[in-house]
Amino acid sequence: MVTAADLTLLHTSPVHVPVFDALRDRHHPGAVLRHLVVPELLDRARAHGPASVAPALRDLLAGAGPRPVLVTCSTIGATAEAQAPALGAPVLRVDRPMAAAAVRTGPCIAVLAALASTLAPTAELLAEEAGGRPVSVATHLVAGAWDSFEAGDTAGYLTRVAEAADTVTGADVIVLAQASMAGAAGLATTGTPVLASPRPGLAAALALSAAP
Repeated sequence: MVTAADLTLLHTSPVHVPVFDALRDRHHPGAVLRHLVVPELLDRARAHGPASVAPALRDLLAGAGPRPVLVTCSTIGATAEAQAPALGAPVLRVDRPMAAAAVRTGPCIAVLAALASTLAPTAELLAEEAGGRPVSVATHLVAGAWDSFEAGDTAGYLTRVAEAADTVTGADVIVLAQASMAGAAGLATTGTPVLASPRPGLAAALALSAAP
């Protein structure tokens, strides 16, 4: 039986675990988070496309048990959500609530990503959340950011993202496409709203978990 606020999170990097645990402790005390960390899913999706990880995702999510799952990797998020009917449990990509907030903020949206494989899925998600309303999405790959991330230079990674956000012009809102970018929102000095996915994504997934 699924208990209230009992959530499984699927990550493709271990750096996300303390981020979501800290959000839980700050905003959702008492919630139970179960973390699955499978880096090879992102490696395979980057090499062969997100659809290539669908069988592995089905097996992983089925093994998580009959509870909601929050998928924190934007590259494989849509593929993961597509497994929900077969699993009989909700699967939420972490960036969906952020995308919904972005299209409510304004029609001109700038997307920043450190990985090229994240750009198209994020743009498609924004169009989906717009529900037919006209939106203009400009995507930006932050040069050198992923190298910093892979080297373990978190400060350098977030600084590069924040600096890229500060150069954006003509946007109503800036979307940080990857959950790992969240810390850059507080470093950016732009007057344009900068949205990150972890906090709203976790809140939405826990609401699903608590639903009867």
